[in-house]
Amino acid sequence: MKNTTEFNIVSIREDFPILNSKVNGKQLVYFDNAATTQTPKVVIDSIVSYYSTLNANIHRGAHYLSQKATEAYEGARKKFQKHLNAKNSSEIIFTSGSTHSINLVANGFIGLLKSGDEIIVSHLEHHSNIVPWQMLCEKIGAIMKVIPMNQEGELIFSEYEKLLSNETKVVFVNHVSNALGTINPVKEIISKAHEFGAAVLIDGAQALPHFEVDVKDLDADFYVGSAHKFYGPTGVGILYGKEKWLEKLPPYQGGGEMIDEVTFEKTTYAKLPNKFEAGTPNISGVIASGIAIDYINNIGLKTILKYEDALLKYATEKLLEIDGIKIYGNTDNKTSVISFNLGNIHHYDIGSIIDNEGIAVRTGHHCAQPIMDYYKIPGTIRLSLSFYNTKEEIDSLISAIILAKKMLS
Repeated sequence: MKNTTEFNIVSIREDFPILNSKVNGKQLVYFDNAATTQTPKVVIDSIVSYYSTLNANIHRGAHYLSQKATEAYEGARKKFQKHLNAKNSSEIIFTSGSTHSINLVANGFIGLLKSGDEIIVSHLEHHSNIVPWQMLCEKIGAIMKVIPMNQEGELIFSEYEKLLSNETKVVFVNHVSNALGTINPVKEIISKAHEFGAAVLIDGAQALPHFEVDVKDLDADFYVGSAHKFYGPTGVGILYGKEKWLEKLPPYQGGGEMIDEVTFEKTTYAKLPNKFEAGTPNISGVIASGIAIDYINNIGLKTILKYEDALLKYATEKLLEIDGIKIYGNTDNKTSVISFNLGNIHHYDIGSIIDNEGIAVRTGHHCAQPIMDYYKIPGTIRLSLSFYNTKEEIDSLISAIILAKKMLS
């Protein structure tokens, strides 16, 4: 990992071994970053180092390896506390991903809500921030309401205000749409919900890789993310929760480590954060996720955002030069994602030809079918950008799209 006092794309790309790969005999161009970002060597090395030098279970052993592994694991928790500006490190819970984090919270609210209580979701959500709450509604008879969107891919804030009432108990909205790249006004959404005493969960999976997040400033009650979307390993998630809410929620899973005392008559639970971390966690992954946060902070999220915004502008302009391109989600307040179609050509057919050119894009509904239903389309081609991408790679994509158009028209 290099200390980049100024942004050096050549140096940064050298940190990612996979970018040297060949696909179908061509240089890999990776534009599927909203699904999973690639991993820098320093993160990969930390996983190897853990299994080579520290491999032991945490919190439970008095021996040297266990103590050192525990220090590294809890050190990662403190990194995320600082990164998100959480009040206490105990407000950071490690999970297996954003989906796990959301399910943990939604499951906890089953015991806090009653039939007739209302919860609010946005039209821009990933399925993982819809389905767990639908399951909650089915179990207890709660009512789900939806914040509508407009043609530009923005939430209609005035309609959101109309949905709020004293019956509103939870609001759950993504910070950035994975399908459109729209940055939602989450601070304002949270503030309005709090006027009615509702808790707010923000799905930050698509925000954390691109810009700074301050949970105190947002006043979020819960904020979730996935390490594999900010240059860490798969299988690690982050759940921030205000202490007052985490104390209210019951444990999501039972087992070792999350207990205080167990008898056959009664079990009492451990204090935060252990209350929500049953069993042996993904120790190496959590430590590596902390290294990933170090890596992006070393570059600087302000620097990353500036560079990625320039790439987004360039890619948008180049795509619109192609006759027949339609971009979905045209708000000015967006980041790093372009969802588009080309005429009446099926998105999968175009994606297959692009893949043959060694370029990775995503095709389909992107686990956001309500958005596709709104636009009355089955899916899109999604270009999602990272700070290791280049304008030259965008040019290669444009050439591949033009080739696909000639072949399929």
